[in-house]
Amino acid sequence: MKENVNITEILPKESFWDMKFDQLKADRDKSLIVARALYFTTPQTFDRDIERLERIYSKTEILHELKSTKELLSNKLLALVASRYHVPAFNRFTHPRQNKAERRQLNHV
Repeated sequence: MKENVNITEILPKESFWDMKFDQLKADRDKSLIVARALYFTTPQTFDRDIERLERIYSKTEILHELKSTKELLSNKLLALVASRYHVPAFNRFTHPRQNKAERRQLNHV
């Protein structure tokens, strides 16, 4: 984590609609902040959104938090992250009826 970071100057308040945004601490609330900062991202806004996070956290920290989060993040978003960091794709969810070919295709989005 970068030192002396004020997340209120970097991240949009709208991502933290249900809490007191100014009371979040980058070190203490890392798991929540990483997931929420990407919650509303789209392929069009992904670069901007991930670059904001990278101003606060390292690649390793971001990947760790996304791999362990309980937040409902899409597999497509996680594929974008994996592609950016040149790591194998990882998923949060696998639909029981999804076959291997469909999962591979999703991982390459």
